[in-house]
Amino acid sequence: MPESLSADLTPQLTAATAVLEQHLATSLESIHVFGSVVEGGLKPFSDLDLMVTVSEPLPPAVRLSLMQALLAVSAWPGTHATRRALEVTVVVRSEVLPWRHPARRELQFGEWLRADIQAGIVEPAMVDVDLAVLLTQVRANSVALKGPAAADVFAPVPATDLRQALAETLTLWNRPADWDGDERNVVLTLARIWFTAATGGIAPKDVAATWALNRLPPALRPLLVQARAAYLGEAVDDLKRRQSEMAAFVPHAKAAIQALLAQANP
Repeated sequence: MPESLSADLTPQLTAATAVLEQHLATSLESIHVFGSVVEGGLKPFSDLDLMVTVSEPLPPAVRLSLMQALLAVSAWPGTHATRRALEVTVVVRSEVLPWRHPARRELQFGEWLRADIQAGIVEPAMVDVDLAVLLTQVRANSVALKGPAAADVFAPVPATDLRQALAETLTLWNRPADWDGDERNVVLTLARIWFTAATGGIAPKDVAATWALNRLPPALRPLLVQARAAYLGEAVDDLKRRQSEMAAFVPHAKAAIQALLAQANP
């Protein structure tokens, strides 16, 4: 395991790598860990993000067996003493090289899918606009657990494609039902998208929230302050009770981001 990663992550990352190697066999080309673990430190509820590259599509039986095996080396955020939630994205090399947008992902594993996976329900391969963002992150800051460095695996994502991906992501949140139960993540993700739209960089959620705070009108700041504090484990997550603030924050942040994207794409 690379020395740059925290030693307390070694058992889980080793176990996850073993699962991937067992189920993907000779098709497995590379595994990169990215996100909070390499961008500034894991927070109490941070996932472990893995980008996995394979040489060929996965047969249905392999897809299901891999997803079920990953359940045993992952845990819902904050529920296990030593195990974090894994978020694993698998791409077929020929689907992202040469790069095109939107690209197709082969598989995605996450704790939000646990009940479906246990029931034998697994998503097929699909187009995923978010790959433009994820691969930008991986190229910018990641650690190879298997294979070469990410810059030697993936092509750069053009800035126009990254902005298009941000714009398409904004379409997810239009009414309270779209963020019900996921308020903290939506608020922090919007702060992160705002940061990227303004700077071209990608920052951890708490850093992006701090950056966005003074760009908000005073009435909208307490919601972002609370979301950041809850993310850091410094406060209780009470955002579900603050729906009037959510209903004001979301369209304000979206409008600010859309204005920046429009300026970049005249």
